[in-house]
Amino acid sequence: MKAKKILFITSEMTPFVPESASANRGREIPQSIQELGHEIRTFSPNWGSINERRNQLHEVIRLSGMNIIIDDTDHTLVIKVASIPSARMQIYFIDNDDYFTHRNLLADNDGTEYTDNGERAVFYARGVLETVKKLRWVPDIIHCHGWITSLAPLFIKCAYQDEPSFAETKVVYSATAPEFKTDLGPTFQRSIPFRNIKQNEITDITTGQCTFEEMEKIAVKYADGVIMDSKKTPRSIAKFAKELGKPVLAYTEDFAQAYSDFYDSLML
Repeated sequence: MKAKKILFITSEMTPFVPESASANRGREIPQSIQELGHEIRTFSPNWGSINERRNQLHEVIRLSGMNIIIDDTDHTLVIKVASIPSARMQIYFIDNDDYFTHRNLLADNDGTEYTDNGERAVFYARGVLETVKKLRWVPDIIHCHGWITSLAPLFIKCAYQDEPSFAETKVVYSATAPEFKTDLGPTFQRSIPFRNIKQNEITDITTGQCTFEEMEKIAVKYADGVIMDSKKTPRSIAKFAKELGKPVLAYTEDFAQAYSDFYDSLML
């Protein structure tokens, strides 16, 4: 089929953060899809470990400045951009003093996971979608990769479904190996309501403070297609997706063409 516009929402990527399975995939997936001829846009959080000077990040003033309200508190959205010249890729970074600046991906330097990780996921998903609206770029496919992207399908399908940028978009979620160990904290579910979204949108999946598997299942529930992105992805995720009748792509190391074909199948 013809080339598509594909938005990648990822949790981390090299060379901006140190190499890891997640960061490598965050770089490899959009780069390989672009090399197949598709037009891409890529987003990542601006983690505190990212050296802005070395990586030449700079703020995009025209996209920054919006306030995103989470649990009755305003949080300013800042957009920065950098490029990977060798890959001919431009990366947009979502930034905020409360959630990302001077903070790591999941846990502090002592290994204690942040109690507001769920709120950070809410801010990231909404921040990306608001920025894409401002870009006036309409993606055919939105591919979400990594734990912090797992609320994006919910917001796309239940809060932004009538927006011209997303009304016809298909959403793919890459289910990964477990990334966090503790639950998302007591304020997580209070952070969910927005526009048409009520807290009860997720209570069929989680009635507590949300575990990693429950977070993945929220993404699966609202995605159009699911990719098993790791050999260590919990089997319960694929089972849940199939019970909901979602197309599932099994894990493959030769992923570029397989992913492109999977996108095609969702567009038919």
